[in-house]
Amino acid sequence: MSSSEMLSSPVDPAGFACVVGIDVGAERLVYTACHPDKRTLVKPTEVDNARIGFQQLDQALRRLGVEPACILIGLEATSRYNENLYQFLAHQGYTLCLLHPRQTHHFAQQRGLRAKTDRLDAGTIARVLLSGEARVGYVPNELIATYRELERLHNQLSEESARYQHEIHALVVVLFPELTQVFADPAGATALGVLKRYPGAAAIRAAGVEALTATLRALAPQRSGPGTALKLVRLAEDSVRSRVATPARALSLKVLCDQLEHTQVDQELDRLLEGDAAASSLNSVPEFGHQTIAVLRAELGDVMRFNRLDQAVADVGLDLEVKQSGKWKGQVKLSKHGSGRLRRVLSMTAVRCLKRPDSAFAAYYRRLVARGLKAREALVAVRRKMLVVAYHLLRSQETFVGLLTNSMASTCRLAPPPRDAA
Repeated sequence: MSSSEMLSSPVDPAGFACVVGIDVGAERLVYTACHPDKRTLVKPTEVDNARIGFQQLDQALRRLGVEPACILIGLEATSRYNENLYQFLAHQGYTLCLLHPRQTHHFAQQRGLRAKTDRLDAGTIARVLLSGEARVGYVPNELIATYRELERLHNQLSEESARYQHEIHALVVVLFPELTQVFADPAGATALGVLKRYPGAAAIRAAGVEALTATLRALAPQRSGPGTALKLVRLAEDSVRSRVATPARALSLKVLCDQLEHTQVDQELDRLLEGDAAASSLNSVPEFGHQTIAVLRAELGDVMRFNRLDQAVADVGLDLEVKQSGKWKGQVKLSKHGSGRLRRVLSMTAVRCLKRPDSAFAAYYRRLVARGLKAREALVAVRRKMLVVAYHLLRSQETFVGLLTNSMASTCRLAPPPRDAA
């Protein structure tokens, strides 16, 4: 079964000898097995979420006398807790169905199931499979999994870096307020390198011009040298810094500088993007920076799993949700299912593109506003258009020309890559 068929078609339990529901926790897991006629074959049983528990589960299922391929096993996509078990069961030859937690939650609500325990959850997962309504969740390949791991780590570090920068600025005010006469931004690369080695006016004065010159030449040989070092030392000697808790504050500054330097993740992401042909096609869009492309590859995943464009749009949560009953009509809004991270990045990219006079997306935005669409709604349309462009480029591996037609429903004009392209 292809990934696209998995996405569009529910799993039919009639073709399997039994179904198994597994509720996975950080340390323990609970499984139960049922016949397709809903008879219980194995009551809810708890084992360790470790190799010994996996082997006990495998042995219990083999005692049923059924080929592993004829056993359908359902697991919820619970962060990383189920990954080891999933890989183990896949290696044993079982048929696996990774369920989104929303599927089981809605199923339980529809059946009026109020109680919630690990044992009941395992039974609920098995019933979802037996209902014939289960749809297989997306399991990313090695490339997409690597993108997700690196990009999400980069996102966490970036969010923390804003706080670190604020703390560095505050510490510089009391440790060496004159530093900004040399480095406008104390959190800049060269300034960080200096502060990491010499955290404050006292440390810079003690180091002296010669040692500071060597540090500056190593950090920025083209821009800094003896003149910068001499100016820093003179400012440090006459600094109006506070002398309260200087050693503790210097340690805090040094630790924060260490935390702010996470260039290794950036380098790994750059290497991943350089070796990815699909990323090269996205890179042809002038409005897409490296971060936008990395998020698209990580969160959108393999676009070949979608049969239609609207499936990709719905997967990201940029589809419209309509609620109405009789004469009452509710507000039409975005469903906001799927990756909030991708929606946020597309939103920031859409706002940035409005400042580019040559941007095709900005021209599209202006046409929508001229027709009477509100600015906020036009930005949503631009986000959706960017997703449509990314979808077509990833499927076709072509290059973006940057021309959008006047029709909102259209996509974009594509051109084949140049002959010398890889």
